[in-house]
Amino acid sequence: MTGRIIRRVEVFGRVQGVGFRPYVHRSATALGLDGWVRNVDGHVELVAAGGPAAVRALVAGIRAHPPPLSAVRRVEVGESPGGEAPARGSGFAVRASRTDPAAAPREVPPDAAVCAACLREMSDPADRRYRHPFVNCADCGPRATVIEDLPYDRARTAMRRFGLCPACAAEYADPADRRFHAEPLACPRCGPRLAWQDARGEDALRAAVGAVADGRIVAVKGLGGYQLVCDAGDPAAVAELRRRKRRPAKPFAVMVRDLAAVRRLARVGRAEEEVLTSPQRPVVLLAARSPRRAGPGRGLAPQVHPGTGRVGLFLPTTGLHHLLLRELDRPLVVTSGNLSDEPIATDERAARRALAGVADGFLTHDRPIRARYDDSVVHVVRGRTLVLRRARGYAPAPLPLPIPAAPPLVAAGAQLKHTLTLAEHGRAHLGPHTGDLADAATFEAFETSYADLARLTRITPAVVAHDPHPGYLSTRWARELPVERRVAVQHHHAHVAAVAAEHGLTGPFVGVAYDGLGLGDDGTLWGGEVLVADLTGYRRVGRFARAPLPGGEAAVRHPARMALGYLHGSEPLGVPRPGHALVRPFTDRLDPRTVRAVRAMVERDVRCPRASSAGRLFDAVASLLGLGDTVSYEGQAAVALESAAGGLRAGALPWRLVRADPLWVYDPSPTLTALLEGRSAGVPVARLAAAFHGTVAAVTDALVGHAVAAGGPRTVCLGGGCFQNRRLLAEVGRLLRARGLRVLTGHAVPVNDGGISYGQAAVASALLAREE
Repeated sequence: MTGRIIRRVEVFGRVQGVGFRPYVHRSATALGLDGWVRNVDGHVELVAAGGPAAVRALVAGIRAHPPPLSAVRRVEVGESPGGEAPARGSGFAVRASRTDPAAAPREVPPDAAVCAACLREMSDPADRRYRHPFVNCADCGPRATVIEDLPYDRARTAMRRFGLCPACAAEYADPADRRFHAEPLACPRCGPRLAWQDARGEDALRAAVGAVADGRIVAVKGLGGYQLVCDAGDPAAVAELRRRKRRPAKPFAVMVRDLAAVRRLARVGRAEEEVLTSPQRPVVLLAARSPRRAGPGRGLAPQVHPGTGRVGLFLPTTGLHHLLLRELDRPLVVTSGNLSDEPIATDERAARRALAGVADGFLTHDRPIRARYDDSVVHVVRGRTLVLRRARGYAPAPLPLPIPAAPPLVAAGAQLKHTLTLAEHGRAHLGPHTGDLADAATFEAFETSYADLARLTRITPAVVAHDPHPGYLSTRWARELPVERRVAVQHHHAHVAAVAAEHGLTGPFVGVAYDGLGLGDDGTLWGGEVLVADLTGYRRVGRFARAPLPGGEAAVRHPARMALGYLHGSEPLGVPRPGHALVRPFTDRLDPRTVRAVRAMVERDVRCPRASSAGRLFDAVASLLGLGDTVSYEGQAAVALESAAGGLRAGALPWRLVRADPLWVYDPSPTLTALLEGRSAGVPVARLAAAFHGTVAAVTDALVGHAVAAGGPRTVCLGGGCFQNRRLLAEVGRLLRARGLRVLTGHAVPVNDGGISYGQAAVASALLAREE
């Protein structure tokens, strides 16, 4: 007979842990093809035999309509070796996985929230998975947090300790079942099981529900670590959680049952609803409604999100979360299971040790957590989702690098909001959010995360990219790593390069990098920078004026010190600083000993590093407006300033650009003088806060305008933590687009320091490629 062809197909990308083999099996069977499919390390290979049209249809379907959780990067089709020819009429099979040491870097699939089909089973009293907290299928459930090695098979996951009962084994082997080769599948008979002290299963769940209902704090073992849970409407419980967790002011995330509950607590648009219900299930920052709109007993305690009009809400991610919310029927604080600045706990012994003074009880289970993943955080601006913390649901899915290099590399990241990136063959595997590396336990978690991701992706770096700041623990780690080469990438170049690389730019652009602090080429601290750059280099064309940080790190924790630094020691650029009469109402409300000490430090230039930082200017203005003289978390003062401005419209305050060094420099002295004059005249704080945002936007527009007028590119990349500020991002974008400029910012990659490692990888890869 004629007309039968045999093709060998290899599919690369996120194709393991996403139901790809079952999908290929169903598609090939429906087309009447013979052959087989299997996992090979990080990709899928198959042989298909049959009519030419049917084989072409299978390949076209793989390319165009793969499973929803997959991401097909490349499909290679070739002739099948004669020994692989399937017998006519033998049907299509799923073969055992095989390893291939020469395979390309492997992708680790992120976790996915429980799907609607599994929830229907969990809610059906007639179903054998009724109220099973660990329900999942090929379309949902744990992935990155249970995988021990690839190829992705149950024997290489944390589920290998749970033998399949006969019913689950039958589903696993049935090509028509949606649990066909769903590696984490389970049921109440084969486990895992909940535990609370001596109670198990439903008894354990009831004990935890009762504790939360009584106003207590419960540590719950989640997907990527322990979470601390309490009643979000109980002021006493929330206040006690803050005291025990040592988190006095940073907002808590709140988990609610469904979209109806979200709408009661916040204003939510269509794009926000889509990301809330996505498989990633991130925490979404939303504009909070007044407590009256929530309804009796359904509002949030004021202590949940103090100092900001935005609240972080998310929907249940697992069957266990759904059960807790159904039983309690109220919003729940669900926050990281750790003390402030420490890594999230992942195993029971460590959790009980770390959280003994925080939790009143522990709802655990016997499925091990193989990788630490906190909850992701996003917000929506102009209908687009912007990731602020890339963790569960998003990481470690790879991102492309626009200029790939041959040597494999690791990018060590920064110090705050730390992430790492492993890259090879133009793919950058951005690891999950780690935290702030100043804590020894967090640094240890970073090292563990690196070892795990390098093993799973099978990337052995020959090059390490790092920040030049010698005090960063990530830099010290990079200098000790046994590699062939080290590449230092300036902090703010990394910020804007991350934005450029995400959008596939290979040519020049204008980069605006506004953040707290980063070491500059001139030995000062930068943070309010305008660069003309590409992925291989940059030149500085604009900046904010320098001001001293009295006491260094102390000025970051105490914005009042930063304000005094500006008032008494800002860079002289031709306009006098605010006079004594204007400054006195501000200094009179401070401790006079602090004022004298700080002024002496500034005048003598003792422990006063100088910074051209937009973030520190935001801190100073917040303090001048009485919105916070001391902060307990990074960015708190700027959050308060943005919240105070609300949606109010106000004209810009006076501002001035001067030429110096030979850069265009923003002199904030006229702006600060106008702010103090406004305070003295009784202008509402909200109006002044709004006007300051408009001022920074106007200054940015002018700085970029000078860069473009001097021949700079017409594409602008906005990076740095200050652009987490929705109002600033919107106003700067509006002004620049009015000039006819293309304006880009980070979406999949955080604009804050969580994106630094990706930017470092993009720069290092481009530099290496240029040398090849």
